[in-house]
Amino acid sequence: MMPKYRGIDFESKRLAQNVELRTIANEGFYNRYGLYNNERGEYPDNLERFIFFCRHALMTAKELRFRPDIVHANDWQTAMLPVYLKEWRDPFFKKTKSLLTIHNLAYQGQFGGRFFGKLGLPERVFSSRGVEFYGRVNLLKGGLLYADGLSTVSPTYAEEIQTREHGGALEGVIRSKASVLRGILNGLDYSVWNPRTDKKIKRTFSPKSLEGKKDCKADLQASSGLPVNESVPLFAMVSRLAEQKGLDVVTEAADEFLSKNVQFVLLGDGDRVYHRAFRNIAARHPGKVAVYLGFNAAEAHQIYAGADFFLMPSNYEPCGLGQLIAMKYGTLPIVHRTGGLADTVLDAYAGVEAGNGICMPRNSPGRFLEATRRAIDIFNHKDTLRRMRLNGMKADFSWKRSAGDYVRFYRDLVR
Repeated sequence: MMPKYRGIDFESKRLAQNVELRTIANEGFYNRYGLYNNERGEYPDNLERFIFFCRHALMTAKELRFRPDIVHANDWQTAMLPVYLKEWRDPFFKKTKSLLTIHNLAYQGQFGGRFFGKLGLPERVFSSRGVEFYGRVNLLKGGLLYADGLSTVSPTYAEEIQTREHGGALEGVIRSKASVLRGILNGLDYSVWNPRTDKKIKRTFSPKSLEGKKDCKADLQASSGLPVNESVPLFAMVSRLAEQKGLDVVTEAADEFLSKNVQFVLLGDGDRVYHRAFRNIAARHPGKVAVYLGFNAAEAHQIYAGADFFLMPSNYEPCGLGQLIAMKYGTLPIVHRTGGLADTVLDAYAGVEAGNGICMPRNSPGRFLEATRRAIDIFNHKDTLRRMRLNGMKADFSWKRSAGDYVRFYRDLVR
């Protein structure tokens, strides 16, 4: 049975006529420097923080007499929702189904086995058919096993996580649930990312008129301290600086890549190893490289709008939004064909009638250099460049399409 609590605090906000947002309020757990960590690392009480949220989300629903058809959990932080729904066996939620979306299988919410008691579940749940994982508590594994449906944030990623290479040692669990697994591509909010209406860029533009993109490029070059030259291809990255993003490929190939007549702008924050690496690259190639460490939303908009090519050589990418934003701004993505990148970027070899970017079949410095050479060739063929830009700008990666896929999945689960 569901445990009883007193004084469940929540805040409420109406977002639309039929949409009300209720948030769990706990200053001690959630009013912090960062979501999951501070400058010293992960919070030691992360297990308690997210268990508290999962339990109170269900208890608040019951207190409000709100009986959901679907409880939609996301990643390990809310993966215990499907577990509690089934293990508590509360008649109030008898008909409630659960869906767990996997955004990044690399993060599983693992904690020492000695902490299992904090979950408030029977001992039998700490087993191979529950949350136990090599003697540890694995919250995501529990959610995968207990959820009525599973989804990922792209169709290709749904296939990849069933393999040893990308399965994070949970590929067997995921294969056992393959019949209720769907890959649904993330959407892009075009009210925020749209060069036709963007107030953060030098000059707006659209598929009907690309002239504004030239001004955006000149503005980016000038603000980055690079020579303002329309005839030089400008490559860019806006990225979390982490191993996942394939940054070693870029740093290893950087000197040869930058020996060409090109420019490069980076905006990102993360691992200090990459901070040093990109600072050193900029120092070795003055007048060709601009590096911004940290994140600034306005700068991100300016880079997407002003660049000619967007580098995204991720080792794996569940979905990726960078390539979707870049295409909307007429900036051709150069990607490693994996996950959501494989589902959204069609290689130039497909022909300019369909191609919207450049894909690397494998991730290596050599493949990266080959892809950038192809990009320079495309840049020098203006008709090809224009057609590929338009292909990306006209594509529909909106949430409207993705939301329809989720609604259909919800209905199938309820049936």
